[in-house]
Amino acid sequence: MGDQKPEANIMAAVAPAKSRNKMFAFACAVLASMASILLGYDIGVMSGAAIFIKDDLKISDVQVEILLGILNLYSLVGSYAAGFTSDWIGRRYTIVFAAGIFFVGAILMGFATNYAFLMAGRFVAGIGVGYALVIAPVYTAEVAPASFRGFLTSFPEVFINSGILLGYVSNYGFAHLRQSLGWRFMLGVGAIPSVFLAVGVLAMPESPRWLVMQGRLGEAKRVLDKTSDTPEEAQLRLADIKAAAGIPEGCNDDVVPAPKKSHGEGVWKELLIRPTPGVRRVLLTAIGINFFQQASGIDSVVLYSPRVFEKAGIHDKNKLLGTTVAVGFTKTLFILVATFLVDRIGRRPLMLSSTGGMILSLAALGLGLTQIDHHPDGQLRWAIGLCIVSILAYVAFFSIGLGPVTWVYCSEILPLRLRAQGASIGVAVNRVTSGVITMTFISLYKAITIGGSFFLYGGIALAAWVFFFTYLVETRGRTLEDMEELFGTKKDSEEAPNGVQMVNASEGNEKI
Repeated sequence: MGDQKPEANIMAAVAPAKSRNKMFAFACAVLASMASILLGYDIGVMSGAAIFIKDDLKISDVQVEILLGILNLYSLVGSYAAGFTSDWIGRRYTIVFAAGIFFVGAILMGFATNYAFLMAGRFVAGIGVGYALVIAPVYTAEVAPASFRGFLTSFPEVFINSGILLGYVSNYGFAHLRQSLGWRFMLGVGAIPSVFLAVGVLAMPESPRWLVMQGRLGEAKRVLDKTSDTPEEAQLRLADIKAAAGIPEGCNDDVVPAPKKSHGEGVWKELLIRPTPGVRRVLLTAIGINFFQQASGIDSVVLYSPRVFEKAGIHDKNKLLGTTVAVGFTKTLFILVATFLVDRIGRRPLMLSSTGGMILSLAALGLGLTQIDHHPDGQLRWAIGLCIVSILAYVAFFSIGLGPVTWVYCSEILPLRLRAQGASIGVAVNRVTSGVITMTFISLYKAITIGGSFFLYGGIALAAWVFFFTYLVETRGRTLEDMEELFGTKKDSEEAPNGVQMVNASEGNEKI
């Protein structure tokens, strides 16, 4: 004992601390990302519940389309307000607020007596989903250290997929109840995850970046000490955040005057009206990724999978719901694989390989469905098998890249001063695109055949691959503050007369 070197003692002391810090950051990411389970459950459960709702409420295919897709448009209210709310009351309490809204929406849907009542419930739930989609990746990115930020910020997609699987299982479990009761249970039990989320989030610390924006440096330092790999990294992260927030480097009191831009005022002008070249590039990147994630048809496959499988030749309701469980299981399994690859392989390679696999899968699915359409009286077993395999392959390729990396990439490329509102723009594009896709799918396949629909999605996926190949840069291993240099926003700052200055958003004279 007496002849041990001091370096050995230091390493022995640091290693357990580093492990504890990683576990703490991991726990924070899990709790925050649970907000995404709300959207996932709604997507999964509505795919099966729609079958029973249509028969019970005697609604048309157009009403079914609107019912399934309208939540994405309703979520715009929540995603728009999330930026203001999270800058005002903090990231943590915004998650609690989102959970409360979704709880009310799920209860309303569960007790709905007619189509209008059901739509009202979906409006309320949609607002909660919009909040959750913005704030979960933002909080996780702001807490996670650079060494495994990609792993942690992919968690929202993990929980979306877990929610989808739970929704599918709920469909299968309640399908045996009386028709008028089964779908109400399917929708109503969605209130349960929101309760666990609201309670669990109270155990989380606040985002250190939000704390710095409020001038609460002492609290921010304590959070960074718990979530960084080393004390030196915690100090560097704090210094970077202070610089981005416009707080002087030598200001080290526990509480300092807050930068004036603490509630998100004026950010929209900087993002949309007078963006610098660097900000414009970041914004276009976020918009493009979110658009292509949904335009390539993932929600049509997930929400309408029972209908697609029915078109492929499977007609028994229990078999249809059982096959959708396989889709949910596949999505969840491969998203778990992606979480371990995103910090090892990188964002760009995963996006390109994922989108390439989706193109091939969509082409094969379109071919199989077209062949079945041309032989309505014959059972083409090879075509049915091709459709099933293609759907599973499609969701696997989506979940290994485009699904999780969209949230990872968008949450890390936006500068601190623009992060919450910029993320809300990305989510808005994501949800609008999803809403358009899901509210037109039945009409689309009636117009150009169901096989033609998936050929169309395959063409969009090809355009996405070209966009990713030409526009995306690798961000693996960089700190959030490094992104300003990578995307050119730091260069814009250096061109200002006095360098990086504290933003005075309320007066609208930002220097970037």
